[in-house]
Amino acid sequence: MRKPHFPKASIGAYLIAIALAIALPILAFVALLLVQLEDNERDALKGDTVQDAQALSRVIDRQLQDMATTLRLLSSSPELERNDIATFFARTETVLRTDSLFVLLMEKDGQLRLNTRWPLGKPLGKTGNIAALQSALDSGRIEASDVFIGSTARRWVYNVTLPLEHSPAGAALAVTQDADELAKLVTTEALPPGWSAAVLDKSGHVVAAGGPTTLAPGDPFNKNILPKLIASSGVYQDDKVLPNAVLGYAQISGWSWKAVVWGPIASAQASLMSTWRFLIYGGVTLLLIALIAVYALARQVRTTIQDIADMADRMGRGEIVAPIDTSVIEANQVAVALSNASFDRSVTEDRLHFVMHELVHRTKNLLALAQAMTRQLARQTDSVDTFQRAVADRLEGLARSIEVLTSEQWSGVSLRRVIDIHLATFLQGPQQLDVLGNDFLLKPEAVQNLGLVLHELATNSVKYGALSAPEGKITIEWTNEVGETGTMIRFVWTESGGPPVKPPSDTGFGTTVTKTHAAASFSGHVEVSFRPAGLVWILTAPRNMMERQRS
Repeated sequence: MRKPHFPKASIGAYLIAIALAIALPILAFVALLLVQLEDNERDALKGDTVQDAQALSRVIDRQLQDMATTLRLLSSSPELERNDIATFFARTETVLRTDSLFVLLMEKDGQLRLNTRWPLGKPLGKTGNIAALQSALDSGRIEASDVFIGSTARRWVYNVTLPLEHSPAGAALAVTQDADELAKLVTTEALPPGWSAAVLDKSGHVVAAGGPTTLAPGDPFNKNILPKLIASSGVYQDDKVLPNAVLGYAQISGWSWKAVVWGPIASAQASLMSTWRFLIYGGVTLLLIALIAVYALARQVRTTIQDIADMADRMGRGEIVAPIDTSVIEANQVAVALSNASFDRSVTEDRLHFVMHELVHRTKNLLALAQAMTRQLARQTDSVDTFQRAVADRLEGLARSIEVLTSEQWSGVSLRRVIDIHLATFLQGPQQLDVLGNDFLLKPEAVQNLGLVLHELATNSVKYGALSAPEGKITIEWTNEVGETGTMIRFVWTESGGPPVKPPSDTGFGTTVTKTHAAASFSGHVEVSFRPAGLVWILTAPRNMMERQRS
């Protein structure tokens, strides 16, 4: 007698053991998933932090661009050309519709000729940031200065400076704003609780900040962090410098400033911590409920087993027994399951025969097409290497069609997708292709045949036509026409922007594919026009030869 692997025990004990064996690993697995979720949340938090920094950089960029636009408008003022400072002063009051922006007119040495903070005629000194003025004059373009103490305002300000070329009124025009005004744009409403944001100038000083941070305009940002912010945007995380926190940054496009956001990771993952607590308390509670339910279930299962044992005993004595009706649904469904299994097997065998038939059919079609292609190429090539390259090139185009058909289970592919797949490797950029027409689903045979034609047209265009030049362009357009036999589709390939086109001196496999094969495959008509401005290829065919009807 074989010794049992497990000790003898009641069904209740085994069910409780099963419940524990299932519940405990599930709880452990859920805990593992939460750990993984925490890691994923951290990665997502980093991505969100960068996006928040980029959003802030765009807000500040719009402000700086608005100031630059104001400068360009003022710099074209005829009053500056006439050196009419009084009229120009009045003009700026019209342009500036806010009390937070002021205009400065400066000489090359920084001497202020005009400052709209003060009445015209008030004696003015030099600008408080000569270095920013000199940098703008040297670069010849609009620049944003570092934050500095204004010589007249006596508070932290920044300038956006525009150099003036050959102006009798002065060397540069600037718009200045208090750093506290810019801080109104540095909002942290969309950030997690406890997070801060700031705008840093080129030298690493705070221009404006928001949130719970104690940084004020002019304060130097953390010198341990600044050297690491070298990319256009990214994330900085170092528990030694920023304990349990993360920082995202983004360069303000076109300017020397950066936008940064940072804060504690815990506040951004508060919901995850709540999930951890729920898992611990809820898991213990559910485990106790499960044990109680298992005990009640054990009593019911024990009765069912006894009934099945009685049925087996009567069957052993040779009695004819009907299936018993127990409280366990699975026991009552065994016969039905076996019947369904036999039926499913029959259906599966029929389906397998159908798939094999379709596979043979598709294989014959592909082999016939490949044989015709190799025979044609063999007649038109004079060397093995040329023949091999030609065959490989055509098979590659055919393979693309087969690959996309296989991904769609040979149910058809949209016309636009076929165009994109076959022309993607030939284009130098998306601007070289225009596709016009209402998309529709191609038949599997049409996908292969049109794919061969598009591949040949693109190959010839790269060698001799529009795609041989960076400025060349392909326009593909299709429209419906009314024909004698029903709806016709007019498919037009037009090249432009390439070298002058000359008709070929002889015909090759490409001509056979684009004319004879295309016309025969779609029961249509092909027109080819070698216009000097670019090749025009037109296929007119019944729409039902190309379109797959949806079932």
